[in-house]
Amino acid sequence: MRTEQLAYELVVVGGGLAGVCAAIAAARGGKRVALIQNRPVLGGNSSSEVRVWVCGATAHGSQHFARETGIMGELFVENQFRNPDGNPYYWDLTILEAVRAEDKIDVFLNTDVRTVAASGPEDDRVITSVTGWQMGSEREITFTADVFLDCSGDGLIGFLAGARYRTGREPRSEFGESWAPEVPDSNTLGSTILFYTKDVGHPVKFVPPPFALDITTTSIPERRVIKTELNGCAYWWIEWGGELDVVDDNERIRDELQAAVYGIWDHIKNSGKFDADNLTLEWIGAVPGKREYRRFVGDHVLTQHDVLEQTEFPDRVAFGGWSIDLHPPGGMYATEAGSRHWFSDGNYHIPLRSFYSANVRNLWMAGRNISASHVAFGTTRVMATCAVGGEAAGAAAALAHELGVTPRELVDRHLPEVHRALVRSDASTLGVINDDPADLALGATVSASSTLRRIDVEVSSGTHPMAEPIAMIVPVWPRLGEVEVLVDAGRDTTLVAELHRTGRLQNYVPSELVQRVEVQVPAGEKQWVTLPFDWQPDQPQNGFLVITDNPELALHRSDQVEPGMIFFRHREPGPEEMYTEQWRAWKHLWHRSGICLRLAEPTTAYAPERVIGEYARPYGGPRMWVSEQLDHDQEPWLELAWPEPQTVGEVVIIFDDEVEEDLINLHHHRTPFDVLPGLVRDYRLEGLVDGAWTSLTEVTENRRRRRSHLLPADTELAGLRLVIAATNGAPRAHVVAVRAY
Repeated sequence: MRTEQLAYELVVVGGGLAGVCAAIAAARGGKRVALIQNRPVLGGNSSSEVRVWVCGATAHGSQHFARETGIMGELFVENQFRNPDGNPYYWDLTILEAVRAEDKIDVFLNTDVRTVAASGPEDDRVITSVTGWQMGSEREITFTADVFLDCSGDGLIGFLAGARYRTGREPRSEFGESWAPEVPDSNTLGSTILFYTKDVGHPVKFVPPPFALDITTTSIPERRVIKTELNGCAYWWIEWGGELDVVDDNERIRDELQAAVYGIWDHIKNSGKFDADNLTLEWIGAVPGKREYRRFVGDHVLTQHDVLEQTEFPDRVAFGGWSIDLHPPGGMYATEAGSRHWFSDGNYHIPLRSFYSANVRNLWMAGRNISASHVAFGTTRVMATCAVGGEAAGAAAALAHELGVTPRELVDRHLPEVHRALVRSDASTLGVINDDPADLALGATVSASSTLRRIDVEVSSGTHPMAEPIAMIVPVWPRLGEVEVLVDAGRDTTLVAELHRTGRLQNYVPSELVQRVEVQVPAGEKQWVTLPFDWQPDQPQNGFLVITDNPELALHRSDQVEPGMIFFRHREPGPEEMYTEQWRAWKHLWHRSGICLRLAEPTTAYAPERVIGEYARPYGGPRMWVSEQLDHDQEPWLELAWPEPQTVGEVVIIFDDEVEEDLINLHHHRTPFDVLPGLVRDYRLEGLVDGAWTSLTEVTENRRRRRSHLLPADTELAGLRLVIAATNGAPRAHVVAVRAY
C-alpha cells in the first residue's frame, strides 16, 4: 500500500460525460487537471458497464437543429465515424482517446474518493483536498487543488464539503411548478439495469435462477412493452428504487433489478408467447444506472418555468431540449405509464449560476447534480445535456482560476470573457454572438466565389396527397415574397396557406400568424401555384409556412432540400396519448427531402458574411455560407480581406456537421452516414502575403466540425482564402464560421 499526495490546478471527480467534458474543457483552458473515476472505464451511464443511450437536446428528433456542438459534438461525430453500429466498447474507446489526447489531463481510474478536506463557515466553505482509494494498485491518493468539480452524479464530494443540496421532490408552492406534488417527499427517479440478447441460430434453453421475478404476478406484462427484438435502453422502464434511498439502498435495488431482468427473460424464453427459441442472453448489467440523487444549490435554481418559458438568462452557457421527463416512483411496478413528457417549444438555456455551489466558493458541479428543481432536473439529467454543462463548467472554472476570482465574481464581472471562451471552443450555447475583439475576422470584409441566393427546387420525385396539413421552415432574410409550389389538382379547388412566426429564434413551431392566403387552383397536373406572401421581419428568422389539408390537391415531392429547411405534417393526438402537455401536433415528415417550391425573393440567409460575427449554429436561420451547387462552382472559395495586413497566429474554421441529424452513441437508430455529408472533406487555406496568394495548409479526408490551424509566428496576411475541393456528399459547400486570431 502506498500513500501519495498530488497537486493540480483543477480536480474533476466523476468520469461520466459531464466529468469528461469538464476535464477536457479545463485542460484546453490551460489548466493541469486530475480526472478521477471510481470505475474502470469512463463514460458513466453511457459506458459499456451500463449502456444507456446518450440523449440530449435533439430529443430523438422532437427538437430541431439542436444537436450539441463542442466536446460532446466532437464525441458524437467521431463515434459516428468509428462506430456506426453502436458497439458499446468502441464508444468507451472514443471517450478514452478523447481524454488521452489532452496532455494536461491525468486520469485516475478505479479511484474512489471517500474523504474531503474542507473548512470555513457554513456559508463560505473552501475545499483544500480530496482523498481516494485506487483499487487494484492499493494506493491512497490525496489530491490538492485550487478548484474542484463535482461530476460524481450522486454529489458525494459536495456533500462531504458541506455544500447545500436538495433531494426528493419540492412542493408545488415553492416554485409554483404545476408538475411538482402538493406535498414534498423524498421520492426520486429510480435506477435501471439493462440487458442485451443475441440470436445464435440454434435453440438455446434458459433455466431461471431461483431469485428470478415472476413478472406475471406484477403489472409489467400489461403495462410495459416486451418484444424479442428489443435490447438495451429499449427496456429503460426496468426501473426501481424511487421510493427508497438510491444510494443507501443501492445493493437492494441492484438485486431487485437483476431479479426483474431474469424474470423478464424467463417470460420471453419460457412463457410460449414469444418466438425466442434461438435467442440467448448476451449481457446483463451489473451496475445500476442511477437517475437522480443530490442536487446542489447554486446561485440560481433552474425551474419548470425556466425550461418551458425558455428563459434567456444573461449568463446562459449551455442548452437542453429533452422533455421534462418524470417517472412514477414505483418504477416498473407502477400501474401508470413509465414516463410522462412535457417539451418546451425549442431548446432552453441553462445559466452559469446553476453550475457552482452557493456556499462552497471553489466548488463547481456538472451532470445530474446541478442546481435545479426536481421537475427541471427531469430534462437536464440526460447525458448530452450533462456533457455540455460539464464543458461550460470546466471552461468557466479554468477562466475563473486564471483570473483569480470566485465563480460568483466570474458571473458578476466577467461574463463577456466566459461567453467568448465558449464561442471560441464551439461550445453548445444559444444566442451568444461572436463579438470577441481577439477575432481578427470581425474586421475583415468577406466575399465568395458564389452564394445560394435563390431557393428553386423544381425536379419532382413524385407526389404527396394533401390528406393532412403540410408545413415547412423557410429562412427569411431580408424578405419573404411570393412562394410557388408545384401541385396536382383533381378538380377546381382552393389552396389555403398560412405563414407563422416561430417565436424564439431557436424554435421550429408556429407561434403567431403573420399572413393567410387563398389561391384558386384549376384542375390539372404539375401546376406552379403562386402564394402571394409579403413579410419583412426586423431580423433574420424562420417562417413556418403551412399548406392546409385539401383532398383534391397533391404536392410534388423533391429529393433536394436546401440547408435550414425542414418539413412537417400535422397530426392530432390519439386517445392513448394521455399527457396533453407533451403533445406537439407538428411532426417531422421527410428526412433530407421536401417539396418542389420556388421563392421569388432572393435571400441573404446564406451570404458569405454569415461566417463572421454570428452564432455558429442555426438560430433564426441556418447562419452559414452556402455556395452554388458544385457542378456550377466546382471549387468554391471564401475570402477575408483586411484594409491593412494582420499578424495571424491561428485560423479556426467551423464546418457544417448538420446539427439537425440526430446522432446517438449506441443502438437507438442507425444514421446512414459515417461522415455527415455537409462537412467539407478536402480544402486548403491560402494567405495573401506581399500581394501574392500563398498556400498555408491543405487538408484531405476531413470529418470534423471545428478545425484549428496554427500558423508560423509573425505571419502577416492581407487576406485569407478558404478553397473547398470536395464535400463529404453535400451538393453545395457549407461553412459556418471562419475566425482568425
